[in-house]
Amino acid sequence: MRIGIDVGGTNTDAALIGDDGQVLATVKSPTTEDVTGGVAAALAGLGATRVSAVMIGTTHFVNALVEAARLEPVAAVRLGLPATAALPPLVDWPDRLRAAVEGAVHLCRGGHEYDGTPISDPDPDELKRVAADIRERGLRSVAISSVFSPVSDASERRAAEILAAELGPDVHLSLSSEIGKVGLLARENATIVNAALRPLAERTVAAFGEALLRAGITAPLFLSQNDGTLMDVDHARRYPVATFASGPTNSMRGAAYLSGLTDCAVVDIGGTTSDVGILVGGFPREAAGEALVAEVRTNFRIPDVLSIGIGGGSIIAADGSAGPRSVGYRLTSEALVFGGGTLTATDLAVAAGRAEIGDLSRVAGIDPARPLALIAERVAEAVDRMRTSAAPLPVVLVGGGSILVEELPGFSDVRRPPHFEVANAVGAAIAQVGGEVDRVFSGPRETVLAEARAEAVTRAERAGARAGSVRIVDVEELPLAYLPGDSVRVRVKAVGDLDLDKLGEAGRHA
Repeated sequence: MRIGIDVGGTNTDAALIGDDGQVLATVKSPTTEDVTGGVAAALAGLGATRVSAVMIGTTHFVNALVEAARLEPVAAVRLGLPATAALPPLVDWPDRLRAAVEGAVHLCRGGHEYDGTPISDPDPDELKRVAADIRERGLRSVAISSVFSPVSDASERRAAEILAAELGPDVHLSLSSEIGKVGLLARENATIVNAALRPLAERTVAAFGEALLRAGITAPLFLSQNDGTLMDVDHARRYPVATFASGPTNSMRGAAYLSGLTDCAVVDIGGTTSDVGILVGGFPREAAGEALVAEVRTNFRIPDVLSIGIGGGSIIAADGSAGPRSVGYRLTSEALVFGGGTLTATDLAVAAGRAEIGDLSRVAGIDPARPLALIAERVAEAVDRMRTSAAPLPVVLVGGGSILVEELPGFSDVRRPPHFEVANAVGAAIAQVGGEVDRVFSGPRETVLAEARAEAVTRAERAGARAGSVRIVDVEELPLAYLPGDSVRVRVKAVGDLDLDKLGEAGRHA
Protein backbone atom coordinates (compact mmCIF):
# COMPACT_ATOMS: atom_id res chain seq x y z
CA MET A 1 0.00 0.00 0.00
CA ARG A 2 1.00 3.61 -0.60
CA ILE A 3 0.06 6.86 1.06
CA GLY A 4 -0.21 10.05 -0.95
CA ILE A 5 -0.31 13.42 0.83
CA ASP A 6 -0.81 16.90 -0.57
CA VAL A 7 0.04 19.76 1.80
CA GLY A 8 -1.93 22.79 0.65
CA GLY A 9 -2.24 26.26 2.09
CA THR A 10 -5.60 25.44 3.74
CA ASN A 11 -5.95 21.66 3.94
CA THR A 12 -3.67 18.65 4.01
CA ASP A 13 -5.25 15.82 2.00
CA ALA A 14 -4.22 12.18 2.27
CA ALA A 15 -5.16 9.01 0.39
CA LEU A 16 -4.34 5.36 1.00
CA ILE A 17 -3.90 3.33 -2.21
CA GLY A 18 -3.92 -0.47 -2.11
CA ASP A 19 -1.60 -2.77 -4.03
CA ASP A 20 -4.41 -3.32 -6.53
CA GLY A 21 -4.65 0.41 -7.21
CA GLN A 22 -7.91 0.95 -5.32
CA VAL A 23 -8.43 3.99 -3.10
CA LEU A 24 -8.93 2.47 0.36
CA ALA A 25 -9.28 5.59 2.51
CA THR A 26 -9.10 9.38 2.27
CA VAL A 27 -8.93 12.20 4.80
CA LYS A 28 -8.72 16.00 4.97
CA SER A 29 -6.97 17.78 7.83
CA PRO A 30 -6.24 21.50 8.38
CA THR A 31 -2.71 22.47 7.37
CA THR A 32 -0.63 23.66 10.31
CA GLU A 33 2.07 26.33 10.32
CA ASP A 34 4.74 23.84 11.36
CA VAL A 35 3.68 21.35 8.62
CA THR A 36 4.28 18.42 10.98
CA GLY A 37 0.95 18.69 12.80
CA GLY A 38 -1.23 18.70 9.68
CA VAL A 39 0.62 15.77 8.11
CA ALA A 40 0.56 13.80 11.36
CA ALA A 41 -3.19 14.40 11.74
CA ALA A 42 -3.83 13.27 8.16
CA LEU A 43 -1.78 10.11 8.70
CA ALA A 44 -3.62 9.38 11.93
CA GLY A 45 -6.91 9.76 10.07
CA LEU A 46 -5.88 7.11 7.55
CA GLY A 47 -4.93 4.72 10.35
CA ALA A 48 -2.39 2.75 8.27
CA THR A 49 1.22 2.16 9.31
CA ARG A 50 2.31 -0.87 7.24
CA VAL A 51 2.82 0.84 3.87
CA SER A 52 5.49 0.50 1.19
CA ALA A 53 6.04 4.22 0.52
CA VAL A 54 4.77 7.70 1.34
CA MET A 55 4.60 10.38 -1.35
CA ILE A 56 4.13 14.05 -0.43
CA GLY A 57 3.37 17.06 -2.58
CA THR A 58 3.57 20.50 -1.03
CA THR A 59 3.11 24.20 -1.78
CA HIS A 60 5.34 25.08 1.18
CA PHE A 61 8.27 26.28 -0.93
CA VAL A 62 6.37 28.34 -3.48
CA ASN A 63 4.37 29.90 -0.63
CA ALA A 64 7.65 30.96 1.01
CA LEU A 65 8.69 32.71 -2.20
CA VAL A 66 5.32 34.37 -2.69
CA GLU A 67 5.37 35.61 0.91
CA ALA A 68 9.09 36.55 0.74
CA ALA A 69 9.47 34.73 4.06
CA ARG A 70 11.69 31.94 5.41
CA LEU A 71 14.24 32.59 2.63
CA GLU A 72 18.01 32.40 2.99
CA PRO A 73 20.28 35.23 1.71
CA VAL A 74 22.17 34.01 -1.36
CA ALA A 75 25.55 34.72 -2.90
CA ALA A 76 24.94 34.87 -6.65
CA VAL A 77 28.08 33.96 -8.61
CA ARG A 78 27.88 34.41 -12.39
CA LEU A 79 30.60 33.18 -14.75
CA GLY A 80 30.73 35.15 -17.99
CA LEU A 81 33.14 38.09 -17.88
CA PRO A 82 33.96 40.04 -19.91
CA ALA A 83 30.40 39.42 -21.20
CA THR A 84 27.06 39.86 -19.31
CA ALA A 85 28.20 42.73 -17.05
CA ALA A 86 25.40 45.03 -18.28
CA LEU A 87 22.66 42.95 -16.61
CA PRO A 88 23.87 41.62 -13.24
CA PRO A 89 22.11 38.87 -11.24
CA LEU A 90 18.78 39.82 -9.59
CA VAL A 91 18.38 42.79 -11.95
CA ASP A 92 14.75 41.97 -12.79
CA TRP A 93 13.56 40.90 -9.31
CA PRO A 94 10.82 42.76 -7.41
CA ASP A 95 12.29 44.93 -4.65
CA ARG A 96 10.79 43.07 -1.68
CA LEU A 97 12.10 39.70 -2.87
CA ARG A 98 15.48 41.09 -3.78
CA ALA A 99 15.81 42.58 -0.31
CA ALA A 100 15.04 39.17 1.23
CA VAL A 101 17.36 37.12 -0.99
CA GLU A 102 20.32 39.24 -2.06
CA GLY A 103 23.36 38.43 0.06
CA ALA A 104 26.12 39.19 -2.43
CA VAL A 105 26.59 39.41 -6.21
CA HIS A 106 29.82 38.41 -7.95
CA LEU A 107 30.62 38.56 -11.68
CA CYS A 108 33.57 36.35 -12.59
CA ARG A 109 35.43 35.01 -15.57
CA GLY A 110 34.15 31.86 -17.28
CA GLY A 111 31.23 30.71 -19.40
CA HIS A 112 30.83 29.54 -22.99
CA GLU A 113 29.52 30.71 -26.34
CA TYR A 114 26.46 29.08 -27.93
CA ASP A 115 28.70 26.55 -29.69
CA GLY A 116 30.58 25.53 -26.55
CA THR A 117 33.63 27.74 -27.18
CA PRO A 118 34.90 29.18 -23.88
CA ILE A 119 34.34 32.91 -23.35
CA SER A 120 37.12 32.84 -20.80
CA ASP A 121 38.57 30.34 -18.37
CA PRO A 122 37.54 30.46 -14.69
CA ASP A 123 40.20 32.17 -12.56
CA PRO A 124 40.93 30.15 -9.39
CA ASP A 125 42.40 33.15 -7.56
CA GLU A 126 39.35 35.25 -8.39
CA LEU A 127 37.02 32.53 -7.12
CA LYS A 128 39.04 32.18 -3.92
CA ARG A 129 38.55 35.91 -3.30
CA VAL A 130 34.82 35.39 -3.89
CA ALA A 131 34.83 32.55 -1.36
CA ALA A 132 36.55 34.77 1.19
CA ASP A 133 33.86 37.44 0.76
CA ILE A 134 31.08 34.86 1.09
CA ARG A 135 32.66 33.50 4.26
CA GLU A 136 33.08 37.00 5.71
CA ARG A 137 29.40 37.78 5.08
CA GLY A 138 28.35 34.54 6.76
CA LEU A 139 26.34 33.34 3.75
CA ARG A 140 25.38 29.66 3.58
CA SER A 141 23.78 29.40 0.12
CA VAL A 142 25.52 30.01 -3.20
CA ALA A 143 23.95 30.07 -6.67
CA ILE A 144 26.41 29.47 -9.51
CA SER A 145 25.37 30.32 -13.07
CA SER A 146 27.35 30.36 -16.29
CA VAL A 147 26.66 31.56 -19.82
CA PHE A 148 25.27 28.67 -21.91
CA SER A 149 25.86 26.11 -19.17
CA PRO A 150 23.21 23.76 -20.70
CA VAL A 151 25.64 23.47 -23.65
CA SER A 152 28.72 23.09 -21.45
CA ASP A 153 28.72 23.02 -17.65
CA ALA A 154 32.52 22.92 -17.36
CA SER A 155 32.82 26.43 -15.90
CA GLU A 156 30.14 25.80 -13.27
CA ARG A 157 31.70 22.49 -12.25
CA ARG A 158 35.13 24.05 -11.90
CA ALA A 159 33.80 26.99 -9.88
CA ALA A 160 31.84 24.63 -7.63
CA GLU A 161 34.97 22.59 -6.92
CA ILE A 162 36.94 25.67 -5.90
CA LEU A 163 34.17 27.23 -3.80
CA ALA A 164 33.36 23.92 -2.08
CA ALA A 165 37.02 23.44 -1.15
CA GLU A 166 37.24 26.98 0.24
CA LEU A 167 33.87 27.16 2.04
CA GLY A 168 33.46 23.62 3.37
CA PRO A 169 30.46 21.28 3.54
CA ASP A 170 28.18 23.62 5.52
CA VAL A 171 27.61 25.90 2.51
CA HIS A 172 25.05 24.82 -0.10
CA LEU A 173 25.93 25.15 -3.79
CA SER A 174 23.23 25.28 -6.49
CA LEU A 175 24.29 24.99 -10.15
CA SER A 176 22.14 26.47 -12.91
CA SER A 177 22.99 23.67 -15.37
CA GLU A 178 21.16 21.25 -13.04
CA ILE A 179 18.05 23.40 -12.70
CA GLY A 180 17.07 25.51 -15.71
CA LYS A 181 17.14 25.60 -19.48
CA VAL A 182 18.81 27.83 -22.08
CA GLY A 183 18.26 31.51 -21.19
CA LEU A 184 20.74 33.01 -18.76
CA LEU A 185 18.62 35.37 -16.64
CA ALA A 186 15.65 33.01 -16.22
CA ARG A 187 17.92 30.03 -15.47
CA GLU A 188 19.98 32.10 -13.05
CA ASN A 189 16.81 33.30 -11.30
CA ALA A 190 15.61 29.73 -10.83
CA THR A 191 19.00 28.80 -9.37
CA ILE A 192 18.97 31.72 -6.93
CA VAL A 193 15.44 30.77 -5.84
CA ASN A 194 16.60 27.20 -5.29
CA ALA A 195 19.57 28.37 -3.22
CA ALA A 196 17.34 30.63 -1.11
CA LEU A 197 15.09 27.66 -0.30
CA ARG A 198 17.76 25.09 0.56
CA PRO A 199 17.73 25.57 4.38
CA LEU A 200 13.92 25.63 4.40
CA ALA A 201 13.93 22.43 2.35
CA GLU A 202 16.07 20.70 4.95
CA ARG A 203 13.75 21.77 7.77
CA THR A 204 10.61 20.83 5.84
CA VAL A 205 11.85 17.40 4.82
CA ALA A 206 12.88 16.78 8.42
CA ALA A 207 9.38 17.83 9.54
CA PHE A 208 7.80 15.37 7.10
CA GLY A 209 10.05 12.62 8.40
CA GLU A 210 9.14 13.48 12.00
CA ALA A 211 5.43 13.33 11.15
CA LEU A 212 5.87 9.86 9.69
CA LEU A 213 7.80 8.66 12.71
CA ARG A 214 5.14 10.10 14.99
CA ALA A 215 2.56 8.05 13.08
CA GLY A 216 4.67 4.90 13.40
CA ILE A 217 5.53 4.74 9.69
CA THR A 218 9.04 3.73 8.64
CA ALA A 219 8.41 3.45 4.89
CA PRO A 220 10.54 5.41 2.38
CA LEU A 221 9.50 9.03 1.90
CA PHE A 222 9.39 10.78 -1.48
CA LEU A 223 8.34 14.22 -2.67
CA SER A 224 6.52 14.84 -5.93
CA GLN A 225 8.03 17.10 -8.56
CA ASN A 226 6.60 19.67 -10.96
CA ASP A 227 6.33 17.12 -13.76
CA GLY A 228 4.41 14.52 -11.72
CA THR A 229 7.37 12.25 -10.97
CA LEU A 230 9.06 11.49 -7.65
CA MET A 231 12.30 12.47 -5.99
CA ASP A 232 13.82 11.07 -2.83
CA VAL A 233 14.47 13.20 0.23
CA ASP A 234 18.11 13.86 -0.62
CA HIS A 235 17.11 15.22 -4.02
CA ALA A 236 14.35 17.31 -2.41
CA ARG A 237 16.85 18.91 -0.05
CA ARG A 238 19.04 19.90 -3.01
CA TYR A 239 16.33 20.99 -5.45
CA PRO A 240 13.30 22.39 -3.60
CA VAL A 241 12.46 24.49 -6.67
CA ALA A 242 11.48 21.25 -8.41
CA THR A 243 8.40 20.97 -6.15
CA PHE A 244 6.88 24.38 -6.94
CA ALA A 245 3.98 23.17 -9.09
CA SER A 246 3.51 19.77 -7.48
CA GLY A 247 0.04 20.76 -6.20
CA PRO A 248 -1.62 21.35 -9.60
CA THR A 249 0.42 18.53 -11.11
CA ASN A 250 -0.75 16.03 -8.50
CA SER A 251 -4.35 17.10 -9.05
CA MET A 252 -4.04 16.53 -12.79
CA ARG A 253 -2.31 13.18 -12.40
CA GLY A 254 -4.92 12.13 -9.84
CA ALA A 255 -7.69 13.22 -12.20
CA ALA A 256 -6.24 11.04 -14.96
CA TYR A 257 -5.98 8.06 -12.62
CA LEU A 258 -9.47 8.40 -11.15
CA SER A 259 -11.20 9.09 -14.48
CA GLY A 260 -9.26 6.64 -16.63
CA LEU A 261 -8.45 9.42 -19.14
CA THR A 262 -4.92 10.21 -20.30
CA ASP A 263 -5.73 13.08 -22.68
CA CYS A 264 -8.14 15.66 -21.31
CA ALA A 265 -8.53 19.02 -19.62
CA VAL A 266 -8.48 19.08 -15.82
CA VAL A 267 -10.12 21.76 -13.69
CA ASP A 268 -9.03 21.73 -10.05
CA ILE A 269 -11.34 24.02 -8.05
CA GLY A 270 -10.15 24.79 -4.56
CA GLY A 271 -11.12 27.35 -1.98
CA THR A 272 -9.73 30.44 -3.72
CA THR A 273 -8.71 29.58 -7.28
CA SER A 274 -9.44 27.19 -10.13
CA ASP A 275 -6.41 25.71 -11.89
CA VAL A 276 -6.90 24.57 -15.47
CA GLY A 277 -4.37 22.30 -17.18
CA ILE A 278 -4.13 19.87 -20.06
CA LEU A 279 -3.09 16.23 -19.75
CA VAL A 280 -1.18 14.65 -22.63
CA GLY A 281 -0.40 10.97 -22.28
CA GLY A 282 -1.34 11.10 -18.61
CA PHE A 283 1.12 13.89 -17.75
CA PRO A 284 0.59 17.67 -17.58
CA ARG A 285 1.51 19.69 -20.63
CA GLU A 286 4.56 21.74 -19.69
CA ALA A 287 4.92 25.48 -20.19
CA ALA A 288 6.84 26.12 -23.38
CA GLY A 289 9.02 29.02 -22.25
CA GLU A 290 9.61 31.16 -19.22
CA ALA A 291 7.21 31.21 -16.28
CA LEU A 292 6.63 33.90 -13.67
CA VAL A 293 6.83 32.61 -10.12
CA ALA A 294 6.16 35.31 -7.52
CA GLU A 295 6.99 37.89 -10.25
CA VAL A 296 10.36 36.27 -10.92
CA ARG A 297 11.10 34.98 -14.43
CA THR A 298 12.23 31.36 -14.39
CA ASN A 299 12.62 28.58 -16.96
CA PHE A 300 12.68 25.32 -15.01
CA ARG A 301 10.16 22.56 -15.71
CA ILE A 302 6.67 23.67 -14.75
CA PRO A 303 3.21 22.62 -15.97
CA ASP A 304 1.19 24.90 -18.21
CA VAL A 305 -1.58 25.97 -15.83
CA LEU A 306 -4.10 28.80 -16.06
CA SER A 307 -5.47 30.00 -12.71
CA ILE A 308 -8.63 32.05 -12.28
CA GLY A 309 -10.08 33.55 -9.11
CA ILE A 310 -12.99 31.17 -8.57
CA GLY A 311 -13.29 28.75 -5.66
CA GLY A 312 -15.52 27.60 -2.86
CA GLY A 313 -14.67 30.67 -0.80
CA SER A 314 -15.19 33.19 -3.62
CA ILE A 315 -17.28 36.19 -2.59
CA ILE A 316 -20.42 36.70 -4.69
CA ALA A 317 -20.95 40.32 -5.78
CA ALA A 318 -24.30 42.07 -6.11
CA ASP A 319 -24.34 41.44 -9.87
CA GLY A 320 -23.93 37.68 -9.34
CA SER A 321 -20.25 37.48 -10.34
CA ALA A 322 -17.83 35.37 -8.30
CA GLY A 323 -14.30 36.27 -7.18
CA PRO A 324 -11.51 37.02 -7.38
CA ARG A 325 -11.89 38.05 -3.72
CA SER A 326 -12.27 35.09 -1.39
CA VAL A 327 -12.81 34.45 2.31
CA GLY A 328 -10.18 31.70 2.03
CA TYR A 329 -9.56 29.71 5.20
CA ARG A 330 -12.25 31.80 6.97
CA LEU A 331 -14.98 30.02 4.99
CA THR A 332 -16.28 28.09 8.00
CA SER A 333 -16.85 31.30 9.92
CA GLU A 334 -17.80 33.85 7.25
CA ALA A 335 -20.03 31.92 4.79
CA LEU A 336 -23.78 32.30 5.33
CA VAL A 337 -24.37 28.58 5.88
CA PHE A 338 -21.87 28.65 8.75
CA GLY A 339 -23.46 31.63 10.46
CA GLY A 340 -21.39 34.35 8.83
CA GLY A 341 -22.49 37.36 6.86
CA THR A 342 -20.78 36.89 3.49
CA LEU A 343 -22.40 35.28 0.45
CA THR A 344 -19.89 32.82 -0.98
CA ALA A 345 -19.82 30.29 -3.79
CA THR A 346 -20.22 27.53 -1.20
CA ASP A 347 -23.52 29.11 -0.12
CA LEU A 348 -24.68 28.87 -3.74
CA ALA A 349 -23.76 25.19 -3.91
CA VAL A 350 -25.73 24.49 -0.72
CA ALA A 351 -28.73 26.49 -1.97
CA ALA A 352 -28.67 24.52 -5.24
CA GLY A 353 -28.59 21.18 -3.43
CA ARG A 354 -25.09 20.34 -4.61
CA ALA A 355 -23.65 20.21 -1.09
CA GLU A 356 -25.06 19.28 2.31
CA ILE A 357 -23.03 21.33 4.75
CA GLY A 358 -23.88 24.06 7.24
CA ASP A 359 -27.40 25.42 7.79
CA LEU A 360 -29.53 25.22 4.64
CA SER A 361 -32.16 27.53 6.12
CA ARG A 362 -29.74 30.49 6.01
CA VAL A 363 -29.69 30.41 2.17
CA ALA A 364 -33.32 29.40 1.63
CA GLY A 365 -34.21 32.71 -0.05
CA ILE A 366 -31.25 32.78 -2.44
CA ASP A 367 -31.63 31.93 -6.14
CA PRO A 368 -28.27 30.37 -7.12
CA ALA A 369 -29.06 29.73 -10.80
CA ARG A 370 -27.55 32.85 -12.40
CA PRO A 371 -24.36 33.08 -10.27
CA LEU A 372 -23.63 29.38 -10.79
CA ALA A 373 -24.22 29.80 -14.53
CA LEU A 374 -21.71 32.68 -14.56
CA ILE A 375 -19.17 30.51 -12.74
CA ALA A 376 -19.64 27.72 -15.30
CA GLU A 377 -19.15 30.20 -18.14
CA ARG A 378 -15.89 31.53 -16.69
CA VAL A 379 -14.52 28.02 -16.11
CA ALA A 380 -15.52 27.00 -19.65
CA GLU A 381 -13.78 30.08 -21.03
CA ALA A 382 -10.60 29.18 -19.15
CA VAL A 383 -10.65 25.62 -20.51
CA ASP A 384 -11.23 26.97 -24.01
CA ARG A 385 -8.19 29.24 -23.68
CA MET A 386 -6.00 26.26 -22.79
CA ARG A 387 -7.02 23.98 -25.66
CA THR A 388 -4.93 23.91 -28.83
CA SER A 389 -7.48 22.56 -31.31
CA ALA A 390 -11.21 22.43 -31.96
CA ALA A 391 -11.29 18.64 -31.44
CA PRO A 392 -13.65 17.38 -28.69
CA LEU A 393 -11.94 17.58 -25.30
CA PRO A 394 -13.15 15.73 -22.20
CA VAL A 395 -13.07 17.80 -19.00
CA VAL A 396 -12.43 16.27 -15.57
CA LEU A 397 -13.48 18.26 -12.50
CA VAL A 398 -11.61 17.69 -9.23
CA GLY A 399 -11.08 19.51 -5.94
CA GLY A 400 -13.55 20.22 -3.18
CA GLY A 401 -14.87 23.29 -5.00
CA SER A 402 -15.78 21.36 -8.15
CA ILE A 403 -19.30 20.92 -6.75
CA LEU A 404 -19.85 24.45 -8.08
CA VAL A 405 -19.89 23.14 -11.66
CA GLU A 406 -22.07 20.44 -13.21
CA GLU A 407 -22.04 21.42 -16.88
CA LEU A 408 -19.71 23.56 -18.98
CA PRO A 409 -21.03 25.46 -22.00
CA GLY A 410 -19.38 24.13 -25.17
CA PHE A 411 -18.13 20.89 -23.59
CA SER A 412 -20.28 17.79 -23.85
CA ASP A 413 -18.06 15.41 -21.84
CA VAL A 414 -17.68 16.70 -18.28
CA ARG A 415 -16.82 14.24 -15.50
CA ARG A 416 -16.35 14.32 -11.75
CA PRO A 417 -14.71 11.00 -10.76
CA PRO A 418 -14.97 9.21 -7.41
CA HIS A 419 -12.72 10.72 -4.70
CA PHE A 420 -12.52 13.94 -6.74
CA GLU A 421 -12.08 16.00 -3.57
CA VAL A 422 -8.67 14.41 -2.83
CA ALA A 423 -7.40 13.93 -6.40
CA ASN A 424 -4.24 15.80 -5.40
CA ALA A 425 -3.36 13.20 -2.76
CA VAL A 426 -4.20 10.35 -5.15
CA GLY A 427 -1.92 11.93 -7.76
CA ALA A 428 0.94 11.97 -5.26
CA ALA A 429 0.34 8.33 -4.32
CA ILE A 430 0.47 7.02 -7.91
CA ALA A 431 3.47 9.11 -9.00
CA GLN A 432 6.23 7.39 -10.95
CA VAL A 433 9.97 7.97 -11.28
CA GLY A 434 11.23 10.06 -14.18
CA GLY A 435 14.38 10.83 -16.10
CA GLU A 436 14.79 13.74 -18.49
CA VAL A 437 17.38 14.89 -21.00
CA ASP A 438 17.34 18.47 -22.28
CA ARG A 439 20.52 19.47 -24.08
CA VAL A 440 22.14 20.16 -27.44
CA PHE A 441 23.21 17.19 -29.59
CA SER A 442 25.08 17.04 -32.90
CA GLY A 443 24.96 14.38 -35.58
CA PRO A 444 22.47 12.39 -37.68
CA ARG A 445 18.88 12.70 -36.42
CA GLU A 446 18.24 9.01 -35.73
CA THR A 447 21.54 8.65 -33.88
CA VAL A 448 20.86 11.75 -31.79
CA LEU A 449 17.33 10.64 -30.85
CA ALA A 450 18.49 7.13 -29.96
CA GLU A 451 21.24 8.57 -27.75
CA ALA A 452 18.83 10.97 -26.02
CA ARG A 453 16.22 8.24 -25.43
CA ALA A 454 18.80 5.87 -23.98
CA GLU A 455 20.15 8.58 -21.69
CA ALA A 456 16.65 9.46 -20.43
CA VAL A 457 15.89 5.80 -19.68
CA THR A 458 19.21 5.43 -17.83
CA ARG A 459 18.49 8.54 -15.75
CA ALA A 460 15.05 7.21 -14.81
CA GLU A 461 16.50 3.87 -13.71
CA ARG A 462 19.21 5.60 -11.69
CA ALA A 463 16.52 7.70 -10.01
CA GLY A 464 14.79 4.52 -8.82
CA ALA A 465 12.64 3.27 -11.70
CA ARG A 466 12.28 -0.47 -12.13
CA ALA A 467 14.18 -1.78 -15.13
CA GLY A 468 11.81 -2.81 -17.89
CA SER A 469 9.02 -0.50 -16.74
CA VAL A 470 10.49 2.70 -18.18
CA ARG A 471 8.81 4.23 -21.23
CA ILE A 472 9.34 7.40 -23.23
CA VAL A 473 6.42 9.79 -22.75
CA ASP A 474 7.62 12.93 -24.52
CA VAL A 475 10.13 13.88 -27.22
CA GLU A 476 10.81 17.42 -28.47
CA GLU A 477 13.26 18.48 -31.16
CA LEU A 478 14.41 22.04 -31.85
CA PRO A 479 16.91 22.38 -34.74
CA LEU A 480 19.53 25.08 -34.06
CA ALA A 481 20.38 26.54 -37.44
CA TYR A 482 22.99 28.89 -35.97
CA LEU A 483 25.10 26.02 -34.63
CA PRO A 484 27.46 23.89 -36.73
CA GLY A 485 27.25 20.14 -37.32
CA ASP A 486 23.48 19.57 -37.59
CA SER A 487 23.01 20.64 -33.97
CA VAL A 488 19.60 20.15 -32.40
CA ARG A 489 18.21 20.73 -28.95
CA VAL A 490 16.46 17.54 -27.82
CA ARG A 491 14.26 17.06 -24.77
CA VAL A 492 13.25 13.50 -23.91
CA LYS A 493 11.26 12.46 -20.87
CA ALA A 494 11.04 8.88 -19.59
CA VAL A 495 9.02 7.51 -16.66
CA GLY A 496 8.83 4.15 -14.91
CA ASP A 497 7.42 2.47 -11.83
CA LEU A 498 9.15 2.94 -8.49
CA ASP A 499 11.45 0.05 -7.57
CA LEU A 500 11.58 0.01 -3.78
CA ASP A 501 13.85 -3.05 -3.69
CA LYS A 502 16.51 -1.25 -5.71
CA LEU A 503 16.32 1.86 -3.58
CA GLY A 504 16.74 -0.03 -0.36
CA GLU A 505 17.42 2.48 2.36
CA ALA A 506 18.17 5.36 -0.02
CA GLY A 507 14.71 6.83 0.11
CA ARG A 508 14.09 6.41 3.81
CA HIS A 509 13.40 9.46 5.90
CA ALA A 510 15.12 8.37 9.09
